[in-house]
Amino acid sequence: MRPFTYQRVHTPAEAAAALLQQRDTKAIAGGTNLLDLMKLEIETPTHLVDVNGIGLDKMEATSDGGMRIGALVRNTDLAADPRVRREYPLLSRALLAGASGQLRNRATTAGNLLQRTRCPYFYDTDQPCNKRLPGSGCGALDGFSRSHAIVGHSKYCIATHPSDMAVAMRALDAVVETVHASGGTRSIPIADFHRLPGNTPHVETNLRTGEIITAVTLPRPVGGVQIYHKVRDRASYAFALVSVGAIIQRDGSGRVAVGGIAHKPWRVESAEALLPNGASAFTSKLLAGVHTTTQNAFKVPLVQRTIATVLHQAGELQR
Repeated sequence: MRPFTYQRVHTPAEAAAALLQQRDTKAIAGGTNLLDLMKLEIETPTHLVDVNGIGLDKMEATSDGGMRIGALVRNTDLAADPRVRREYPLLSRALLAGASGQLRNRATTAGNLLQRTRCPYFYDTDQPCNKRLPGSGCGALDGFSRSHAIVGHSKYCIATHPSDMAVAMRALDAVVETVHASGGTRSIPIADFHRLPGNTPHVETNLRTGEIITAVTLPRPVGGVQIYHKVRDRASYAFALVSVGAIIQRDGSGRVAVGGIAHKPWRVESAEALLPNGASAFTSKLLAGVHTTTQNAFKVPLVQRTIATVLHQAGELQR
């Protein structure tokens, strides 16, 4: 790990301003992703801004019946919150599927959304990776690609986003709230928060320089059956090959977001009109433009089967 300086801040505005004071500055909260990347010299910040003391660790109701989750709420606390378990069980289940208890105790809401890919070529500094070093190439294109993206990718990057929580947030139509060093605030729909790789895979979100997440807001609950189903190589503490976060109504309509197949949580709202027609019709439109390698082509039928399982489970629970 390279030497770095360290600073504690006390307000969101102070934190955002601190990110602009010198080059190569990173915010740190739980550090469950950043510290690992620093040890491997993938991330090499010269200055760390500790944001744990800026007071963004609360959950509260919103005036329209929704819920506002502070950026520093720990994953364990969010998953265990009685209202989340009752009204947004999809989110609770996704968090519990996402990591070990030790990691959930430290990981934060904002950090979960901002975690970087687990692509092995990103983690191996001897391999080319446009996300780690723009312009160096993508080792996964002709390498080991079993866990990689099948939609929304480009010739510059075929990595997937690892967050389970983000998949649930996408199905729930969450909104990311931010503050900039200038004092300005924004509300970014979760659909617009993460970016597809295009020719700039190192630019992973639409956050601006000097902007930090302050909260994530969930709209008023929409009812229906909420399910999170994750398919992985082992039963615990593994990233998704395919995951499905769904909210299904009694008439078969609903919302479905899929993880493990794209650079961001994958949801195609126009396909959701086909949900009452079954998994096959829905998946065909969900995966329009699919492009696979010989190693990850199995994900196409796996997505269909996982969605079919979720729809069947929802039907059984609604009887």
